[in-house]
Amino acid sequence: MRHLIFKVLVVAVAFGLGEHALSVEPVQKPSTESMTVAQLEAAGDLARSQKDYAEAIKFFDAALRKEPKNAVLYNKLGLAELKTDDLTAARIDFQKAAKHNSKYSDAINNLGAISYLQKNYGAAAKQFKKAVALNETRAVFHVNLGAAWFGQKKLERAIAEYARALELDPDALTNSANAGIAAQIASPEERAKYQYMLAKIYAKRGNTEECLRCLKIAKEQGYKDMQNVYKDEEFTNVRKDSRLTEIVPPPAK
Repeated sequence: MRHLIFKVLVVAVAFGLGEHALSVEPVQKPSTESMTVAQLEAAGDLARSQKDYAEAIKFFDAALRKEPKNAVLYNKLGLAELKTDDLTAARIDFQKAAKHNSKYSDAINNLGAISYLQKNYGAAAKQFKKAVALNETRAVFHVNLGAAWFGQKKLERAIAEYARALELDPDALTNSANAGIAAQIASPEERAKYQYMLAKIYAKRGNTEECLRCLKIAKEQGYKDMQNVYKDEEFTNVRKDSRLTEIVPPPAK
């Protein structure tokens, strides 16, 4: 990504000049009006990477005044607004991005993210399904669709989407630092149940380490049905690992 830095550090240094010290006039930041769209976009990207979302919004707005049909810019503007919790503005700009490019899967995914954050899981699932249909190989879209199904308590559908995400990217469910331009989300509620569900997925895939890690988190977060590890078919092989008993004591015979 091209980065354009506008913060100029001016240092006045005098080497043996006594009272005749060197003075330097401050360097002025270039006006957004004099910058190209590419420069404005790069500046917005830099500001967003530095978490200066207000500055990012300023640059993306300026770029869109010069290029008002740029779907990518609308999507980036929406992401910056999303970080400031301005969901209304973000939705409008994601909609504009999708309007200018009806096959822009990132913008459609991000519309789903807005609905999800507003707890409208049905609408979120609809948008995430559209994003998946446009780009089935994006693991993050499957993660998001799984979250929407989970929010509706449709656990089997959620498990299917998370499993597909793991097929595409083994780190899809553990990499919380995903820095792509899609707005990846995770369930803010029922985290204990969520971790137990993930444990099931990892158990089914034969990843005992991740399974046990998720079970431990589920227990710490107060999941009430931990004893089901001795009933659910997915944990058949995990039950052979002695470490399981340290997390969930076996039922009394």
